[in-house]
Amino acid sequence: MIALGSDHGGYELKMQVIAHLKERGISYKDFGCFGLESCDYPDFGKEAARAVAVGECDRGIVVCTTGIGISIAANKVPGIRCAFCTDPWLAKMTRLHNDANMLALGGGHTGVNLALEIVDTFLDTEFSKEDKHVRRVGKLEN
Repeated sequence: MIALGSDHGGYELKMQVIAHLKERGISYKDFGCFGLESCDYPDFGKEAARAVAVGECDRGIVVCTTGIGISIAANKVPGIRCAFCTDPWLAKMTRLHNDANMLALGGGHTGVNLALEIVDTFLDTEFSKEDKHVRRVGKLEN
């Protein structure tokens, strides 16, 4: 299950991600926001991150206008490795090398087609489990 969160600036892209997850048959839980009214990204980014951190959800995707603020909010939750990605290569590398468990996107600058390609790459790439990457991710957790 994928945890989702956004603020008003990421709401429309989050809804496109939801439609895409449905098409792929991937279950999700939406932690808000639920409309275009102005709201605060830390509230929704942290809720989605908590669900991933406690194992309620396997991974998470969060969206705000830039992708930066909500990624910072998610990364405040212990156990979360949220990566802000602007292209599929970054999404692939953060999964392979960093075992990122959350993806952040910027709804104000990432088009839908590109965003969905980033999402697919993030969801379809597994952690490499190479010794050096396991060691490095362990250092991140400590």
